[in-house]
Amino acid sequence: MSNSLPFTQLYINGEFRASAQNSVFDIRNPHTGQVTGQSASATSQDCRNAIDAAHNALPSWESTDISSRQAILLKAADILQSSWMQKCVEINTAETGATPDLGTLNWFMGSVILRSVAGMSDQLKEESFSSATGGQVVVKKRAVGVVLSIAPWNAALCLAVRAVAAAIFCGNTVVLKASEYSPRSHALVSELFHEAGLPSGVLNFVAMSKETTPSLVSEMIGNPKIRLVNFTGGAAVARAIAAEAAKYLKPCIFELGGKNPSIVLNDADVEAAAKSITYGAMFNAGQICISTERVIVQRDVSKALITAIVELSKKLTAGDPTQNPLPALFSQASAENVIRLIQGAVNSGAELLLGDLSKDGSTVQPHLLTNVTREMPIWKQETFGPVTVFMVCDTVDEAIELANDTEYSLAAALWTQDITKGKEVADRIYSGFTNINGSTIHGEPSIEPFGLGGSSGYGQFDIDHFTQKRVCVIHGPGMKYPMIEALSQK
Repeated sequence: MSNSLPFTQLYINGEFRASAQNSVFDIRNPHTGQVTGQSASATSQDCRNAIDAAHNALPSWESTDISSRQAILLKAADILQSSWMQKCVEINTAETGATPDLGTLNWFMGSVILRSVAGMSDQLKEESFSSATGGQVVVKKRAVGVVLSIAPWNAALCLAVRAVAAAIFCGNTVVLKASEYSPRSHALVSELFHEAGLPSGVLNFVAMSKETTPSLVSEMIGNPKIRLVNFTGGAAVARAIAAEAAKYLKPCIFELGGKNPSIVLNDADVEAAAKSITYGAMFNAGQICISTERVIVQRDVSKALITAIVELSKKLTAGDPTQNPLPALFSQASAENVIRLIQGAVNSGAELLLGDLSKDGSTVQPHLLTNVTREMPIWKQETFGPVTVFMVCDTVDEAIELANDTEYSLAAALWTQDITKGKEVADRIYSGFTNINGSTIHGEPSIEPFGLGGSSGYGQFDIDHFTQKRVCVIHGPGMKYPMIEALSQK
């Protein structure tokens, strides 16, 4: 490899290093196909070393006071916010083909997540109350142990920050496993915490080639020192991880995909809804787990809404992320899958309102479809591309039924000018996160979007999921035990 291209190292026990066997893999830009760098490819020994380092650092880190952990997260946020924007954006674009807009959002949300987690210290306070027998009960939230965090490529920096921040703040130690598509972006997190003064071994970073990932991840999950796994990505991989973790009865946190609906009722602000839905469907070419994939609209406003979204989407082009508002998809295989789903729908009677069923390498232009049916794969399967489908309905009950007609449960949007009615409808939508008069692409830093099971996953990146409750009961004097008391009467 040319010396001018960057090399991503592993980070184990506070040291940046090559892999034990000096093995590497290439990183390719999805738009150009060109090699933009290389990364160390961890071996089995590297993974064990990372887990051992985390295990050895656990007692000391868990005993660190909350204010010290808080200070490190805030320092990391300050470093990220003050001087890392250009670096983060450039690396994100080079590796994943992200637009500068997405790269900037990625950078910004990284610091927001760090500050949000650092503000959760009250949730770690111990509780105390009287016991049923007159003594005292003390409940503490303690670290789970060593956490294996597996982050995705599509919002590489901020989702890697999310994968480790709450875990570290709760006193856990972490092994961060990078996506093979974005190791350099994920390595920024280890560099950031290193600069912020996180003690050695608390955070460790490993990257590995696509070919070695399945066996090494299985091995790490099976390591008895790993106590919890979190994964953000696709449902198919999550099922494999869950099956492996189930062998050892290890808990998992999964934030997976979505077939996220946006419901537009007859009294909606159509212009505002059209802008929001277009953004939700097309931002990052639809490669966000909370992208808008389905639009369910009541008949009275359907023509106006669909026309407005088509006109807005016509102005959006995909390609070179520095020249177009939409990037290419992350791989040619992804582009082929998107076109396959669209073609299948058209072959079954769907009407193509925008798009020409073509791709250029991994680039797919915006596609909009109507006259879809609930039996079509494009209604059921996440496309993860610049695609959305329209379904026209008559009643609110029908809209809710259509919204819930999915195995996903991540995010939803609802458009109405009657907020009271909106809240009633939102209560009937089976979704972890419902936005009234806003995009499906939204998350509160303290309550990120989360699934309610199914193909959207389960668990949350919060204090409760990265801690265990430990109960200590202090008994009062004079406890009597009838079986023992009876002995003295014989």
